[in-house]
Amino acid sequence: ELKTHVLQMLSALPWVLITPNWLLLFKYHLNKLEPVFSGIGMQFILGLLVLRTKVGFDVFNWLGIQIQVSYWENHHRSVNDFVSPNQVLPIVVFFSTVMSVLYHVGFMQWLIGKVGWIMQIFMGTTPVESLVAAGNIFVGQTESPLLIRPYLPYITKSELHAVMTAGFSTIAGSVLGAYISFGVSASHLLTASVMSAPASLAMSKLFWPETENKLSKERGKCLPENLLEAASQGASTSIPLVANIAVNLISFLALLAFLDSALSWVGNLFDYPQLNFENICAHVFMPFSFMMGVDWEDSFIVGGLLGYKTFFNEFVAYERLSKLIHNREKGGSMYINGVKQYMTVRSEVIATYALCGFANFGSLGLVIGGLTSIAPSKKKEIAGGAFRAMIAGTVACFMTACVAGTVHKFGVPYSQ
Repeated sequence: ELKTHVLQMLSALPWVLITPNWLLLFKYHLNKLEPVFSGIGMQFILGLLVLRTKVGFDVFNWLGIQIQVSYWENHHRSVNDFVSPNQVLPIVVFFSTVMSVLYHVGFMQWLIGKVGWIMQIFMGTTPVESLVAAGNIFVGQTESPLLIRPYLPYITKSELHAVMTAGFSTIAGSVLGAYISFGVSASHLLTASVMSAPASLAMSKLFWPETENKLSKERGKCLPENLLEAASQGASTSIPLVANIAVNLISFLALLAFLDSALSWVGNLFDYPQLNFENICAHVFMPFSFMMGVDWEDSFIVGGLLGYKTFFNEFVAYERLSKLIHNREKGGSMYINGVKQYMTVRSEVIATYALCGFANFGSLGLVIGGLTSIAPSKKKEIAGGAFRAMIAGTVACFMTACVAGTVHKFGVPYSQ
């Protein structure tokens, strides 16, 4: 019990250390940083409501269970099948179709508009920023800018940075089912996406405060479609997404295996055969994982997962996390030949929140290419701010994990 309280206090440490340092860095724009304080406050309040109150927990737990039941009643998978395209990728097609239908009937526009309005009122951000941040809870980083397509050529650099950061900080609804099929908790994934929306705006304004006149005050509307056409279009638009996921997952796993073999060969030359990419990433990211409240014994493993997510993609990281979850659920020895086989529930939950975002180097090209095709006149600003937005998105995910580590009741089983 004492250890849990200490780790919860440790999870709050980045809030105390990071924010004042960034405020000192941007001391000339303190009057522009109202969204930072309100965004972090909203993130923490959402964390309390969802993770610490019965009503909030029950709502997200119910949503997560409904999603899980809709797949797992008809698709019984083992952990070794999780990366099979024949089983995981149809879920992406299904989600894409559902999202398209929900857009057609107007539900998504209404829901995103309401969430964006709340952010605009409480955080003081522009309608464009708020709408994109809200949209990224449900759609991907390449789809959400379409909500503000007519206004992209006219937004400020800070607003453009917020648009990119929001995309890096969250995951898309169309790939949510794939992560759930890995065995990752649906309720935690949903909670992470919601909490990261205000965090993305807060971190965006912390990294790039607004210094220009805001020109964008409106938002565009989607053209009406036939219901069947909407469903068909949703399925069709998932084709490049499914192909991208399949090709990237196969290529990255193959590249990772090759890289590990090469590093192991180099390690053998220095009598260190266990050298691999995960070990390197674990040493780099271990301090961050420990500061998020991960158990010290697990911080090395979570550090490796963060490295996979940053340098490859979140699919690879969640696939690795799913194996750890599966090993814990099976039981057995925690250590085999000195290597830890699974983590505590607390570490799994914090890792789930920290990995829940598109902030990786692979997404950089996706964002630059996607936004440039929509707003060619902003190509220079997009290319110049994309890397900073990726870092801001990473920090937003880490802050969300810190909130989860601070307020979550870890006596509740992870499977819920």
